[in-house]
Amino acid sequence: MSVAVGIRRLPGRDPVLPLPAYATAGAAGMDVQANLAPGDRAGGLALAPGARALVPTGLALEIPEGHEIQVRPRSGLALRHGLTLLNTPGTIDSDYRGELGVILVNLGQAPVTVAHGERIAQIVLAPVSRIRWQEAEALTASARGEGGFGSTGRA
Repeated sequence: MSVAVGIRRLPGRDPVLPLPAYATAGAAGMDVQANLAPGDRAGGLALAPGARALVPTGLALEIPEGHEIQVRPRSGLALRHGLTLLNTPGTIDSDYRGELGVILVNLGQAPVTVAHGERIAQIVLAPVSRIRWQEAEALTASARGEGGFGSTGRA
């Protein structure tokens, strides 16, 4: 099933960069690329260990009502360089029309340079259900009960 999502290349977006795309037929997410400012494109964006940055993509989206786009880390960047995303998964609401930005953090031991045009995250379209609260004096029993934070893990 496919759902139409509006996309706009913002002024200043490098016209050479492609729109997000699925890498394979079975991919759940589309890769998005860093769209650095013209003055930063040659040298990239350096992230020291522990540093974080909001990396621009140069794209704005029009997501249909009843959906969100989740922004998720790329496993290769996490494994090889310790780069991941803060606020994961990030949520882009259907009524947001600003630039898609990616909050990268370097959890590795060495500085990492993010190149202009590098694939930095993936986006996944997901349906959104709305909550309708139903107050109750008691909740139905379950096998887990009130056990939390590791209660179903190691014995």
